[in-house]
Amino acid sequence: GLGNRLKHYPRQLSGGEQQRVAIARAFACNAKVLFADEPTGNLDHKNADRVFDLLSAISHERGNAFIMVSHNPELAQRCDVVFPMEDGYLKV
Repeated sequence: GLGNRLKHYPRQLSGGEQQRVAIARAFACNAKVLFADEPTGNLDHKNADRVFDLLSAISHERGNAFIMVSHNPELAQRCDVVFPMEDGYLKV
């Protein structure tokens, strides 16, 4: 966890730590829609899976929409709905 980094400033955290804090803050406010641009981009494979599983589980549990942009095809395959982008256009 990040408990030992509680008193640190953002610049003192790694990219992955900053990303996990941002995700925690997003869920703490209990927004109806969560937009995530590459939410696992700075994470290793193991933590990326854990974060995605957490985002997905909490979104389903709370009934929130979780809209994610990702270049990771493995994560895209795990989403409920996928809208691919091709040549700059969103395919619906």
